Amino acid sequence: MSPASQIHAKISGPIVMIGFGSIGKGTLPLIERHFDYDKSRLVIIDPHEDGELARKHGVRFIKEGVTRDNYRELLVPLLTAGGGQGFCVNLSVDTSSVDIMTLCREIGALYVDTVVEPWLGFYFDKDIGPEKRSNYALRETLLAAKHGSPGGPTAVSTCGANPGMVSWFVKQALLDIARDTNTPFNEPKSREGWGQLAHKLGAKGIHIAERDTQRSKKPKPMNVFVNTWSVEGFVSEGMQPAELGWGTHEKWMPENGRTHPDGCGAAIYLLQPGANTRVRSWCPTPGTQYGFLVTHNEAISIADYFTVRDGQKVIYRPTCHYAYHPANDAVLSLHEMFGATGRMQPKWHILDENEIEDGIDELGVLIYGHARNAYWYGSQLSIEETRRIAPYQNATGMQVSSA
Repeated sequence: MSPASQIHAKISGPIVMIGFGSIGKGTLPLIERHFDYDKSRLVIIDPHEDGELARKHGVRFIKEGVTRDNYRELLVPLLTAGGGQGFCVNLSVDTSSVDIMTLCREIGALYVDTVVEPWLGFYFDKDIGPEKRSNYALRETLLAAKHGSPGGPTAVSTCGANPGMVSWFVKQALLDIARDTNTPFNEPKSREGWGQLAHKLGAKGIHIAERDTQRSKKPKPMNVFVNTWSVEGFVSEGMQPAELGWGTHEKWMPENGRTHPDGCGAAIYLLQPGANTRVRSWCPTPGTQYGFLVTHNEAISIADYFTVRDGQKVIYRPTCHYAYHPANDAVLSLHEMFGATGRMQPKWHILDENEIEDGIDELGVLIYGHARNAYWYGSQLSIEETRRIAPYQNATGMQVSSA
């Protein structure tokens, strides 16, 4: 059996996919290819799609939004129908990851998502302030749910390309750096071991350095936000405060930087939107480049994971943040949006695989401060290779759905 058609697991109960946007459409064929399950027990829920693609695949489709008011009465029957262990694949915006994950734990269902997502209204709530709108605060709600109810069925949170796959990249990159610097080490078997290795190597910081060079066959029109993945998702996170894991080597803080009074203490936030904050970074194709310091869960979780403590005292932590140069059309869209004082365009559009002329999505981790200065490790995926691998997605979507 080729890796492209390898069956990874058997799902004994129903599969419920929440959200059928660009990532959902790309994930459906991968579920069909890589899981053993009863196709008649897969259902997709989305309030915006017409369900045509789902019907083409012989999949049940429910045109409805999952909300704070209806999620229990909607999801419990779907995830328990017919027996076996259900599997919830949450790929939607404006649905509380923590609430749905907690529900899955109660009924014994498996769960996966790509982001700690809140209910509708959270990102643009003017009454709660920037600290409460941060990904740090969202992550703390997830950790509280985990510690409050240990055990139970597996739930994998924030496991797309980034956050998700990039955390695995960091570990492999550290092993490569140790090899290339002739640093003796014991292969880490624990969180503490990985932190000690990063500390020993002298890794000061980690950029999640991404460059999307995919180009549309048609120029971007005025007053349309064009992107290669969810416009709603990108704008939501882009309008949150910029956030970064804050390293122990840092000797200063930006004037508008703020720390958090509670939680893991691994990150700070800035009093400005991430998608309007530029940082210098590096990727293999362009070399040095500007990226946007958009908040992402991995900026906090990676910094937290590699923290080394002596009792309660933190003795090592790397700085970590996203440094994202999206597709050129998305850069123009951001420029247009922030030029209009942050007011989103009335129309938005996600480029599908047929609209793209050429380009790649280049996503990796740039680890710097060690004896070899800096090392980028990641994935370079072209639109041409994406078309060969799987349908219904461009290179950006393929990175996410593959994870």
